[in-house]
Amino acid sequence: MSTAKAELNELFAIPPVTELPLDVLGELQSILRLHSISPQELSYKWESYSMKMGSEQTKLNLSTARAFKKDLQEILERESRGKAHLRSVDKRGAYAIPRSAGKGDDVFGMLDGIVPNTPVPQRSMNGAAKRKAAFDTPSVPKFHKADGMSSPSDARTNGNTDGVQSNAFSERQNAGQIVETLNAHLSICEAPIAPPAEPRVRLTANTDLKKFSYKPMAMHLSEASEVLDDRIDEFQSLIQAHHNLEVSAFGNAANQATSEVIAVGRIASDALEGKLNASSLMLETSRRTGAGLRVPLKVESVSHEFFPGQIVAVRGINASGDYFAVNEVLEMPLLPPAASLPSTMDALNERLGVEEGGSANAAHALNVLISSGPYTADDNLAFEPLQALCEKAAESYADVLIMVGPILDIEHPLLASGDFDLPDDPSIEPDKATLNDVFRILVGTSIRHLALQVPNITIILIPSVRDAVNKHVSWPQEPFDKKVLGLPKQAKVVTNPVTISLNEIVVGISAQDVLWDLRREEVKVGRMKESDLMARLPRHLIQQRHFFPLFPPADRKSLPKSGTEEGVATGMPIDVSYLKLGEWLNVRPDLLITPSALSPFAKVVESVLVVNPGPLSKRKAAGTYAQLAFHPRQVTDEEREREQAEGTMIGHHLFDRARADIVRI
Repeated sequence: MSTAKAELNELFAIPPVTELPLDVLGELQSILRLHSISPQELSYKWESYSMKMGSEQTKLNLSTARAFKKDLQEILERESRGKAHLRSVDKRGAYAIPRSAGKGDDVFGMLDGIVPNTPVPQRSMNGAAKRKAAFDTPSVPKFHKADGMSSPSDARTNGNTDGVQSNAFSERQNAGQIVETLNAHLSICEAPIAPPAEPRVRLTANTDLKKFSYKPMAMHLSEASEVLDDRIDEFQSLIQAHHNLEVSAFGNAANQATSEVIAVGRIASDALEGKLNASSLMLETSRRTGAGLRVPLKVESVSHEFFPGQIVAVRGINASGDYFAVNEVLEMPLLPPAASLPSTMDALNERLGVEEGGSANAAHALNVLISSGPYTADDNLAFEPLQALCEKAAESYADVLIMVGPILDIEHPLLASGDFDLPDDPSIEPDKATLNDVFRILVGTSIRHLALQVPNITIILIPSVRDAVNKHVSWPQEPFDKKVLGLPKQAKVVTNPVTISLNEIVVGISAQDVLWDLRREEVKVGRMKESDLMARLPRHLIQQRHFFPLFPPADRKSLPKSGTEEGVATGMPIDVSYLKLGEWLNVRPDLLITPSALSPFAKVVESVLVVNPGPLSKRKAAGTYAQLAFHPRQVTDEEREREQAEGTMIGHHLFDRARADIVRI
């Protein structure tokens, strides 16, 4: 029990506090005994509970611990009742005659609604009530047309929402409250009196978007294996150059030898199922360096964090031929930071209104809003959080609005079941309507109205594998079809993932929740080098130079449950043959946007500003978004002189001149 106590303190205590109060600790230990689960699994359940309650700042105290315990007990009882009901149905037999629900009720419900005063039975599994519901048109109030970005307040539905009852969006608490701030000493953007006469942002795609228009689900095993092998071989070349090593220093970890060698490979598990742990670590070699063999790793003498798919360089010995004993994990080389010529920076600053040699103020800062899906609660398709975000962008005359999917979420209960009415719009024929029409009316209306209010805004849309209107079902993904969705010219559709430039600022974006997957699959050996989880997880992406370095992806059943009837998440349908499209090619991004179900944050990791805006809408509550102010990069006379003499470039240093606020919608 002392081990469990230590694990609970490590997982649940928030620094600088190192130990939980005894009453809270007692409740958590009671939950462990009642449900026979590990402290790690309990921490996952607590994270899911916190997200379900709709509060990023859920404090763990005695009252919340007891409420958490009660919630787990209610879930267990519901599951038990469901299993008991299924057993009773099986015992009744396939040809059992249903009993009458009450006096005067006909056995098969054939007189329901025909004979006056015939009581209607309330059955959940059998009878006419179920048959009637299967054929009737859903009795859902229709959406009505509204002016501008407003949506009707009656855009609610009685469809299946898996028991979720959302609070009314208009009654949300603490709207506009800043949850977290990075670089608070910098000023926020000042809204101009009128929208700018011309766009202040020059958008450039640093990714070849045409390569993403591949044919999904046509993967060849030979191509996939070559992609995985090439990644190992490329990292070996990088490590050799970074550490000034000879070719002879590298060897095959699977070969028995008495001399120390450096082996480069991919972390894998010794079992197809179950979570990776320190005892199941294996190193998968490439066909060129180790004939593609896997060898068990003994890592007791090192301190490091591992996860499946991670490329590592380890120094050690395979004396017995049975395992490779690791003595050191070599440091991975990082990509260089982004840089530009001083003359280029002067031209971009002039675009923002800063004169050469003059000082910049809050009015010159770029105003960037970042959001991620879902964009509406589980019990409606009103998209009120999206409308509020667009109103915020219009009020502040935002320069850029980045919308990361899922936008029209396939995991939304109403979309998954089809139990909703179409909007009352003359351009939609009910018998021929598609989900593209739903997107065009419910989502596109707000975006088009924003474009009318702020004509020079840049709106960037990134799809997700959960987006119902993107036919590309696997990651990496091609962009949305802008024409079909009726998006304005201010909207720019890009791939998932993508690397773009906003003026000089290099921005990397991926809609996949890689942080949640890494949080679950990561194995910590020895003493952690970085205790801050939200800084440690993005560092894996930076070191691996990839938007999704995890391989294979996490099991769908281990992900947060969706609001659909099955409750199983979409997961990560990945096309291994095109994994290279997710790599970082030349430089580290200045800004890395990684939407996640984990708590929203803004941090600086390895000189990269990492932002998780959080979902704009939770299942039953309002969410958060990120508002960033990019202040101009001041160029000195000395830097201009060095450019003229040597052509020297200067770093962007966005982490020093950007203010990031996580704001409640």
